[in-house]
Amino acid sequence: MGEFKPIKTKKIYEEIVEQLRELISTGTFNPGDKLPSERDMAQMLGVSRASVREAVVALQAMGVLDVKPGEGTFVSASMNSEMIEPLALVLSVERNPLAQLMEVRRILEAEAAALAAQRATEQDRLKMVEVLNDMKATAERHEQGVEFDLFFHFAIAEATKNPLLRRIIKTLDNMMHQTFLVDRTEMYSNPKTAERILNEHQVILDAILAGDPAAAREGMLQHLKHVESGLSGG
Repeated sequence: MGEFKPIKTKKIYEEIVEQLRELISTGTFNPGDKLPSERDMAQMLGVSRASVREAVVALQAMGVLDVKPGEGTFVSASMNSEMIEPLALVLSVERNPLAQLMEVRRILEAEAAALAAQRATEQDRLKMVEVLNDMKATAERHEQGVEFDLFFHFAIAEATKNPLLRRIIKTLDNMMHQTFLVDRTEMYSNPKTAERILNEHQVILDAILAGDPAAAREGMLQHLKHVESGLSGG
């Protein structure tokens, strides 16, 4: 039997995050709906506006909320269609070691790359080429490089023609992208690392364009192993 661990009290903003997610998942607030102002929410919840703001920022990073300057805070219109919310919670980095998350990514994305090599339409291929060209063009602007990196993985997921696989990959990759944004941006700021990542993506793309599932799978496996060692400081 495992030992008991002391219970950590939740931070106030985490409580607010949970309440808001609950209200959204039960349909009290629907995609596109405007939330009350921070002041009103703080009053209703009996907390400071700073805590409400912290919760809003966290939910914005998860893709649950959209903050539109001058207009207010809205439930993300795209949330339902692409993010599998309970899954995002299950996959949260706080709950799972990086090695386990990356193992799941390797299993899913290596097969996704193989499927993309078999199923990609001409439009899918053009999209991947375009995203990789954007990555190359923004090599100096690290934040954008990281964004295009994410879009490249999304484009592969799209090309599998399996909507469930696409949503799972998008949920996992988007969540990891938000969590490791600083680390990933640092990886891109090293010219040698950035070049290696680009080359690895090129290998995957070439295999998909050639319709070679085995090479696409292997290329993705090698790439994700490098990503993991980069994020874990290896």
